[in-house]
Amino acid sequence: MTSFDSSPQLNAWRALLALAVVFVMLATTGWTAVRNNRGGASPLEAAVTAWEHGNIDGRALPDADAPAARLSRFFASLDKRQRHRLAARYPLAVGNMNGAPVQLRYRANRIALGQAREVERERMRDKRLSPLGQQEAERRMKRFGVMMRPERQVFAFDPMGSGRMAEVFGDLDTARRVSVVVPGVDTNVLTFERTFRKYSAPVGMAKALYRAEHEAKPRARTAVIAWADYTAPVGIGVDAATAMRAESGAVRLDSMVRGLPGPSPVALYCHSYGSVVCGVAARTLPARVTDIAVAGSPGMRADKVSELGTGARIWAARDSDDWIQDVPYMEVGGIGHGADPVSGGFGARVLSATGARGHTGYFEPGTESLRNFAEIGTGMYDAVRCASRDDACREGISGAAAA
Repeated sequence: MTSFDSSPQLNAWRALLALAVVFVMLATTGWTAVRNNRGGASPLEAAVTAWEHGNIDGRALPDADAPAARLSRFFASLDKRQRHRLAARYPLAVGNMNGAPVQLRYRANRIALGQAREVERERMRDKRLSPLGQQEAERRMKRFGVMMRPERQVFAFDPMGSGRMAEVFGDLDTARRVSVVVPGVDTNVLTFERTFRKYSAPVGMAKALYRAEHEAKPRARTAVIAWADYTAPVGIGVDAATAMRAESGAVRLDSMVRGLPGPSPVALYCHSYGSVVCGVAARTLPARVTDIAVAGSPGMRADKVSELGTGARIWAARDSDDWIQDVPYMEVGGIGHGADPVSGGFGARVLSATGARGHTGYFEPGTESLRNFAEIGTGMYDAVRCASRDDACREGISGAAAA
């Protein structure tokens, strides 16, 4: 997701790239200070610390950062009552624990959202806050309330700062194929879902993709994750022009994918700065990630597909009026994100994006970009529409996989 839709913002991006040397100098001062300024523990950190000092019926709890397979075995060894007790006692820890049962994570995050909502309700009445601060607290309180509804399947939640969140559409436990939407800048708990321009927000993107997959293959057993569980850059600035946020996001993305239940193939759909996250993560992602599709990409921190170090198929789409095509596709001193993924030299499978409008229109119903994403998500590669008039983007792929 992004709000880069005006020429002043585009000019700002160009200015940032032109001032690469200045920003590299800043990297040794301001950025280092930010990275080293740990401050107090966040609610999630406090929950994890409590977990690591806790027990269940006298039995020590495993490391919260243990491999997902080990955590999965631990939870499988507990009865339902014990699992629910852990979710109630350590909701933020369990709700964000890769390897914990999916339904238990939903339960834990509903509890954590309720607790966070009460914090924001108190902040609304805090006279030490400015009127703007109280208004933001009210917005967060309402958002958390909406996300607590029984039908919502919140897969990850962290209220710290601007917040992080992930939500599942479909049945993740029984899905034969899983799709993950990775959004870009200006993504936080307040922009996770929108009423206006809803398909520019992670929830709208994921819902549209889930519906399109079932339109493409009605009996398909798929699940789609709106994954905004990394700290995205805010606007156009140093963070958006570098891979700093992408590097930490890539670690989180890799961990999440490795913790998914079952052996289902996974496809990533990475929009705008989200494609930087996916590009950085590509080398370490497990083999179950079979496809990585980028849309409106500023680059993937590589000059060609082979440099990504992955066996996944790399797809790229860009609408003809997306302003992102005007950014300098280069990387200088850590500024910029490398080659243009839709360029011939990069080597991606270039998809048609006919019908998309601007930088945030790729998941709009009725667009060829969304239809293509759905075909990939259901394994129906023979139905994918290439950007060129030939079948170049389908070269080397035969038939459709089961879904």
